[in-house]
Amino acid sequence: MKSINNIFAELGTPQKVIITTHQKPDGDAMGSTLGLYHFLSQFNHEVTVISPTNWASFLNWMPGTNNVIDYEKDTLKSNKLIEEAAWIFCLDFNTMSRTKKMEETLLNASATKILIDHHQQPQTEVFHFGISDTGKSSTCEMVYDFIISSGHHNKINLSVAECLYAGVMTDTGSFRFPSTTASVHLMIADLMKLGLKHTPVHQALFDNFSENRLRFIGNVLQNRMEVFFEYNTALISIPQSDLIKYEIKTGDTEGLVNYPLGIEGIKLAAIIIDRGEERKCSFRSKGEFDVNTFARKYFEGGGHYNAAGGQSKEPLESVVQHFKKALIENKNDLSTYKF
Repeated sequence: MKSINNIFAELGTPQKVIITTHQKPDGDAMGSTLGLYHFLSQFNHEVTVISPTNWASFLNWMPGTNNVIDYEKDTLKSNKLIEEAAWIFCLDFNTMSRTKKMEETLLNASATKILIDHHQQPQTEVFHFGISDTGKSSTCEMVYDFIISSGHHNKINLSVAECLYAGVMTDTGSFRFPSTTASVHLMIADLMKLGLKHTPVHQALFDNFSENRLRFIGNVLQNRMEVFFEYNTALISIPQSDLIKYEIKTGDTEGLVNYPLGIEGIKLAAIIIDRGEERKCSFRSKGEFDVNTFARKYFEGGGHYNAAGGQSKEPLESVVQHFKKALIENKNDLSTYKF
């Protein structure tokens, strides 16, 4: 994979461009793809954003979301666009398997593939150009850096600014995670100088949920959370019946894994959700416990040092038991209790 700087000189030549991200895109995934979309469109590129799956409705306020194609809903059109593309930008993921059913089409595409991502252990052999920087707070911060480094600061309009701000803000936990460096604050200051109004973005992302979601969260914290103080760990396990009962939609479980981290002494928080076809896992940690390694070793996943995910095809009860056994194997790194 060659440096992304090599494509700067080609930005002014209109191309057919696809921008894509990982399945079930979050704020950083959608913000970075749409931020780049609004930037590249100013060069008269023919730009299309394709999401591997649907996305949370609370992201629909972002300018340009109405033009995003859901691959699962419009596969034939998506495949044709990918086959015709000259460039494919891959944002907020670094292994093609994270694009779910799009993987084979992307791998077979003749287009130049360009990576912008901040996760560990990238599949560099499948990308022609790119940048992978685990020290960055978010892919949105990296898209901002890409724009600045290319010499086109003047093309950061309000649509670009709103999308990039949304992704940085959500991926840094509203600027409280350790990844919130000085460069993040300088970026936000620049966006605000350019006219960004941050309060409406916060309201759009955090004040648009249903009553059912709030009741669902109450049920989860009351009935689905276990705390293992001997391992400084909390686990939330959610059966599919809860998702059905509370009419949970894509995005409604976003951020739930962070709740147990508010308990004094908790180093590791985990959530396992039975989504029918598979069990999805998310892990968050504080301090020196590496959930990226944990997720890769036990749950076919990965991510960041303090934030990662995984999955399993086993029944929910089996995945929970597997997690509990993993705690015992990692007790020396997690526990302050003398057994």
